[in-house]
Amino acid sequence: MATLKEVKSKIVSVKKTKQITSAMKMVATSRLRGAQNSMEAFKPYASKFADVLGSIAGKSGGDASPLLVPRDEVKKVALILCTSDRGLCGGFNTNLISKAEKLIKSEFDDKDVSLICFGKKGRDWAKKQPQPIEDEFIGVVGGTVEFSVASSSGQKMIDSFLEGAVDEVYLIYSKFVNMARQIPTIKQILPIPSLEDVAEEKEVEQDEGFLPEHICEPSSDALLGEMLPKNIFIQIYDALLQTSTSEHAARMSSMENATKACEDIVGELQTIYNKTRQAGITADLMDIVGGAEALKG
Repeated sequence: MATLKEVKSKIVSVKKTKQITSAMKMVATSRLRGAQNSMEAFKPYASKFADVLGSIAGKSGGDASPLLVPRDEVKKVALILCTSDRGLCGGFNTNLISKAEKLIKSEFDDKDVSLICFGKKGRDWAKKQPQPIEDEFIGVVGGTVEFSVASSSGQKMIDSFLEGAVDEVYLIYSKFVNMARQIPTIKQILPIPSLEDVAEEKEVEQDEGFLPEHICEPSSDALLGEMLPKNIFIQIYDALLQTSTSEHAARMSSMENATKACEDIVGELQTIYNKTRQAGITADLMDIVGGAEALKG
């Protein structure tokens, strides 16, 4: 049985750990508010941009831009993996990395795959893989996400696609649903999926509410060619915002669970401490009583 000093030392250690996890939960909660506000503030712009793009897509042909034309044969694929820079957020990064691994093994096992990593955790995993790392961005997810980062990385992907260096580009990120649910998501961003689906979707929405027809100048095809690259930038930026928000939510939940676990451990150790102390007192009393009886004899 452990001594009173050892049990007391463990209680003090666990209480200090509880203070740390509680403080980290408060920090994650504070950062979560800022990240969630940024994500919510960007939604109206992204939604209106999608409305205009869907309206123009209905007037343009499927070959209005080379970004819409799929390759006859896909040989080279680029994966943009969004993870966090830090750990202590439960299975957040593990789920995203597992999603990337399954996609590579199931869909692109016979293709040349390159990786673009946002976050240290994804970068560290990618270093151990046979696939090369084309680019890496550290210190983006979890902090203040700048649109310039999304536009620069997106432009590189567009240039690679137009030059034929890559045939398809996929985005792997964490979709923020609510505080308790974040879903690892895969989205194809190049070549851009058929705009007919976008147009049909917008027509359905238009039945529910009036969407005015957009007058295009100089032409819908020319305007579409300008908007499609920006659509890719918006998708990458939105993915970074959602991943950042999901990271803080996952860390807050993880630290809350760790704090509760510390409380349970302290309770168990306190019970052991009381039992050990009681056993020691009982042993001392037995010695006193035994000594007194011996003196009487």
